[in-house]
Amino acid sequence: MSERRYSDQGMTRGRLIIVGSPSGAGKTTLCHRLLAEFQDSVGFSVSYTTRKPRPGEIDGKDYHFIDQPTFEAMVAKGDFAEWAHVHGNNYGTGRAWVQNMLSQGRDVLFDIDFQGGRQLKAQYGSDAIMIFILPPGLDVLEQRLRRRQSESEEAIELRLHNSLRELEHYLFYDYLIVNAGLEQAYDELRAVYLATRYAVLRRAPLVEALIREAKARR
Repeated sequence: MSERRYSDQGMTRGRLIIVGSPSGAGKTTLCHRLLAEFQDSVGFSVSYTTRKPRPGEIDGKDYHFIDQPTFEAMVAKGDFAEWAHVHGNNYGTGRAWVQNMLSQGRDVLFDIDFQGGRQLKAQYGSDAIMIFILPPGLDVLEQRLRRRQSESEEAIELRLHNSLRELEHYLFYDYLIVNAGLEQAYDELRAVYLATRYAVLRRAPLVEALIREAKARR
């Protein structure tokens, strides 16, 4: 009898990898790097937003840019898995796309604030992994925001003010990573992501397949 080999392919369900942080802590850069390395197993959740595009942002790639009436209509129809009002604008995650990704066994990477993360955690439970990115200090956070040169002084002050709200919810997350340097922070994010792939609940289908085969041989 030939030896049967088991692998993850087509046998494990996808999970939600939710990355939050105060604005300017570097979560978007870290998320894009994780996505680039694991593009075969991870899909990036492109949020819908009512804010205007920044220079260089592409509709459908960075965000789905829509107007307020369209956003409100989608909320009314239940099209969002989560949505929140953040920094003066609305943001939301399309429900159907997320469900389709998970059903294919692919992970979904989110770059969202604690409000959206809390909603997803409530719906998906242990299938939602929460990771919080911290800056090494508030002065560094402000410097990073100002280096963007894409927002008004008023918008920067609002983001700095809202950073406190994000920090106060740190206990809601499963993992904390300090982004004092991109390379080390990415190594830590990568390690957390890889660990989630080997969690017992995620690999349960592999064990169940072995149990069924063992029983069939009796």
